[in-house]
Amino acid sequence: MISNAPSDTDVYAGQDLFEGRRPRSLTSAIFDRLRADILTCRLKPGEKLPISALAQAFDVSLAAVREALSRLVADGLVVAEDQRGFRVSPISEFDLEDLTRTRIEIEVLALRRSMEAGGDAWMADVRQAWDDLRHAPYMNPSDASQHNEGWNTLHDRFHRTLTQACGMVWLLRFRDSLHEQSERYRRLARPAGLFTRDPFTEHANIAEAVFARDADTAALLLKQHFTKTMELVRAAGKAENSPFHLPEKVDVADGKRRKSMRS
Repeated sequence: MISNAPSDTDVYAGQDLFEGRRPRSLTSAIFDRLRADILTCRLKPGEKLPISALAQAFDVSLAAVREALSRLVADGLVVAEDQRGFRVSPISEFDLEDLTRTRIEIEVLALRRSMEAGGDAWMADVRQAWDDLRHAPYMNPSDASQHNEGWNTLHDRFHRTLTQACGMVWLLRFRDSLHEQSERYRRLARPAGLFTRDPFTEHANIAEAVFARDADTAALLLKQHFTKTMELVRAAGKAENSPFHLPEKVDVADGKRRKSMRS
């Protein structure tokens, strides 16, 4: 749910921002930390990101925080609002649908190009990524009520490996950005308890089509896979008593999204 309350930056108090390692720069360390917390939904959509409070919590300058937030704006994870500062990018049903349609176009193109250009080495990488994913438990072995973060990492690697032989650097950059935005929605929907599916079969079918060099089937299965994720997220956001709320539209500083934009 979009929050109008100030960000609870006390969660950062007393923590080692650099985790014992010397960072490339203060800005990079702040950027990495905030980015991770946004993608894992520790920082919620619409949550305020007050520069002064973050600077105090991280014990860094205002300039370092401002630069990190500006980089997150460029990545689409944070929005800057005139006279109101920064906040985590909001979510909406419109954005989810637009994001999914765009992601399908980009990932299917990258997959087709990879299947055209990818040789034996790429196929071996895909087989290894799939083998690692299919042997990983979907739920946390020590807590069956929680998803396995290790599975998430392998899931991300599998999908990226499918596209890595496309030979188009900018296409992969767009693909990675869209994946991150989609992952945020997926994580938000999980606590609703409605995010049930058979991830093994879906990914196995995609992998088999790729191994068979059947680009049309692989592209169709990938499209269906992403579409199902969108439908599950939307259902979770609309469910009664769900802890996850998905508004139909949301006004943001860099453009107002309206119901009439749907066509």
